[in-house]
Amino acid sequence: MAKPLPTSVRNHLTGLRILVLFTVVCGLAYPLLITGISQVAFSSQANGSLVKNAQGQVVGSSLIGQSFEIVSKDGKSASPDPKYFQSRPSAAGTGILGYDPTASAGTNLGTNSEVLVSDYTALKKSVAAFNGVSESQVPPDAITSSGSGLDPDISPQYADIQVDRVAKARGLSDSAVQALVKKYTQGRDAGILGMPRVDVLNLNLALDELK
Repeated sequence: MAKPLPTSVRNHLTGLRILVLFTVVCGLAYPLLITGISQVAFSSQANGSLVKNAQGQVVGSSLIGQSFEIVSKDGKSASPDPKYFQSRPSAAGTGILGYDPTASAGTNLGTNSEVLVSDYTALKKSVAAFNGVSESQVPPDAITSSGSGLDPDISPQYADIQVDRVAKARGLSDSAVQALVKKYTQGRDAGILGMPRVDVLNLNLALDELK
């Protein structure tokens, strides 16, 4: 008759079997099940909520903001492209374009920071001059970055002050551009949550598709 294994050995073997079982269930079966469900039921969201242009090319994500700028040939500087609606400023990343998902962050400067006040003052003047409006018309989201630095939307107020500039740059009427802004303006979630917002990427894509 075989000698029974010591209690400590049996306990270790039991623990090992449980470890293998839960590794297979939680580390393999469950992730595969959830991945399969998400790919079938929520394919777009599961793959990054990617946005494509009329040619089927991926041009961004509906969850992450991006810049619409003219970059210099040496890649060291950039300026806003007047043909496009501009996004909210980004403090994510140190590059000239920002909106780096791997460096998501706000400015981390308080309202009593002289640097912050100086930067906002200069940016307000720049935004006002670029859009041909008075500084009093520049809304807060035109000069402040979001907490993540990746916000893909802007306020209807910020979109409104850009309409005339975009229309002139593209040779369109203000009413045609304003109609697109209205089309891509989303209301509060469930009618009560959040604030109305404008989908900048899809708005700019719609402008490019206008004949």
